[in-house]
Amino acid sequence: MRASIFRSPVAWAGLAAVVVVAVLAAYWFQPWKLFTDTYVDEALPPAGATPAGTTPMFTPPSTTASAATPAVNEILAVGEFVTHEHETTGSAEIVRLANGRHQLVVKDLKTSNGPDLRVWLTDQPVTRGTAGWRVFDDGEWVELAKLKGNKGNQVYDLPASVDPRDFRSVFIWCKRFAVSFGAADLTST
Repeated sequence: MRASIFRSPVAWAGLAAVVVVAVLAAYWFQPWKLFTDTYVDEALPPAGATPAGTTPMFTPPSTTASAATPAVNEILAVGEFVTHEHETTGSAEIVRLANGRHQLVVKDLKTSNGPDLRVWLTDQPVTRGTAGWRVFDDGEWVELAKLKGNKGNQVYDLPASVDPRDFRSVFIWCKRFAVSFGAADLTST
């Protein structure tokens, strides 16, 4: 009887459909990421220090420093990550570099790996618990980049068009499932 089942074209079509569904489900959910970690340990910009290579070798006497650009790196805002869909810990800082650029610095991040994770800045406040899982795309937001790793220290450049004062939180966003893994309210220093 078993041998006759696999002689039927309908059985082969059914088996092929099951295989296609299994492959698509594996691609969509990427369950192996629950058991793997990506570690990142990038050099963090020192606060209160002029980064190497940003100080000109010669400054003409007629040139004065701009009041808007600090002479050293300056931390503008800080926050601690809270857990949403997946347990998330670590801290975030918005740093204005001595050259005037801005960076988001993520320190000691620990979260789950997942499919299509992104780093977003948003104007929405962080809400703890399940109520905060899906609110971040309700207002203004900007995607900085794909998450470099689910563990460690990492730095993201803010585009020149982004004013960090327009955003009040940072979060790890799973674009595929439109849910926050974790978020941090950014408080001005």
